[in-house]
Amino acid sequence: MGPIRSHLTLAHSADMPLPDRLKPVAIIDIGSNSVRLVAYDGLTRAPTPLYNEKVLCGLGRGVFSTRRLSDEAVRRALHALGRFRVLCDTMKIGRIFVLATAAARDAENGPAFIKAAEDILGQGIELLSGRREAELSALGIVSGFNGPDGVVGDLGGGSLELVDVRGSTVGQGVTMPLGGLALQDLSGDSAKKARKIAREHLKKAEPQLEIMRGRTFYAVGGTWRALAKLHMAARGYDLHVMHGYSVEPQDTLDFLDMVEKNESSALQDVELVSEARRPLLAYGAVVLEEIINVGRPREVAISALGVREGLLFEQLDRETRMLDPLIAGAQVLNDQRARSPGHGEELRGWTDRFIATLDGPETTEERRLRHAACLLSDINWRAHPDYRGEQGLNVIANAAFTGIDHPGRAYLALTGYFRHEGIAPEKASQMLRDLAGPRLLERARLIAALQRVAFPVTAGMAGVLQRTPLAVEDGKIVLRLPAEWRPLDGERLLNRVRGLGRVIGLDGRVEVG
Repeated sequence: MGPIRSHLTLAHSADMPLPDRLKPVAIIDIGSNSVRLVAYDGLTRAPTPLYNEKVLCGLGRGVFSTRRLSDEAVRRALHALGRFRVLCDTMKIGRIFVLATAAARDAENGPAFIKAAEDILGQGIELLSGRREAELSALGIVSGFNGPDGVVGDLGGGSLELVDVRGSTVGQGVTMPLGGLALQDLSGDSAKKARKIAREHLKKAEPQLEIMRGRTFYAVGGTWRALAKLHMAARGYDLHVMHGYSVEPQDTLDFLDMVEKNESSALQDVELVSEARRPLLAYGAVVLEEIINVGRPREVAISALGVREGLLFEQLDRETRMLDPLIAGAQVLNDQRARSPGHGEELRGWTDRFIATLDGPETTEERRLRHAACLLSDINWRAHPDYRGEQGLNVIANAAFTGIDHPGRAYLALTGYFRHEGIAPEKASQMLRDLAGPRLLERARLIAALQRVAFPVTAGMAGVLQRTPLAVEDGKIVLRLPAEWRPLDGERLLNRVRGLGRVIGLDGRVEVG
């Protein structure tokens, strides 16, 4: 896989115009509950949000009973769209995509609202059908998870979309009026009636849910993310990254039952959730509980990516789609922050060759995590030496990576920490060690030990590692230096090689010439 150069690396001169795919793009999403603007740094495999703002307009509130968008909701939405148009001009956005979903689709005055919105924005709006919305949600999961396998559920304010996804293959989706605002309206603000309505609709969707058994349910949508945030707080979970957060179904059911039985204001840490969304928590809990009861998934995984990211993914060419999003994201950080970005690339190959001489297999997932760790090995060199380990851990653990689960995040963060602070496991966060698990913890120590050998030889510069091979030979770890680099040999380097040896139970030495 070749390197992916970041737009910041490419755009180093005002005389060098950016390719269209690296110009900022924006999506304006006119949903049933919120109207949101998200601007991204470009059409890449790992797009990074430049700006993100939402306004909770409640366009879908009352639509199922009145068949109309309320005047106040329309006023708020149009004002937000005018603001977003100005912000896009300020950010010099090259291309804007505008989407509208269930509320505008179902309301009698939806066409008039869309026309007014188009006049304000100065461009057309794509009014998504339920099936199209399901397709884009699934593409968002394909974009953001490594080899996804399960059913995607996108819960908005007006509707719920369900669609099967296997790798990059997306099935045919179904849509139901089970969004939080719709369910609140249909049930007359009764959680008990809402459960009955949800059960009736989901019974019709049993074919889509039965294929989920033993697989993953990917939960998309603001209400489910809010529930996950409360679940994190309830269990004292310290890695506050929503994407890839996963829980076992039984644990989820117990928590959802608690949400349904309590007024939202009484929930622990409910202030983490916006006040406008709190009334919808119970309805989101009802729908998720019924999905779990019917579908019986192996796990519930929360996605921060959905329709918007699916639309961006759809714009990419086939070659770019096939890139690994984790490696792409790590490559961008390497290009932007490393002393010599080529060193991270060379470190991947150097560790490849060493790992090949070890006994015992390395899984495909461990290999991609190791490659990402190599690209991230020097991104915080500007920090004060006393804080590089801690800062690197926090930056990597909380980075906007996709294509990685939380144990993988813990592995990358621990590798970066051990690289600077030494490989004694007790130095690192107990929470991250537990999250990574024994196998990934030991792999993190191994890769950090390899990096700790490489940096005293290279000073983080490219063009060195190919002349300093490291391998296991006759039961010993051997680092070879060319004769003209004999001054590099010494106690410091030997101690690093021996430290690597202690991780895998072998002696180590340095040979010159």
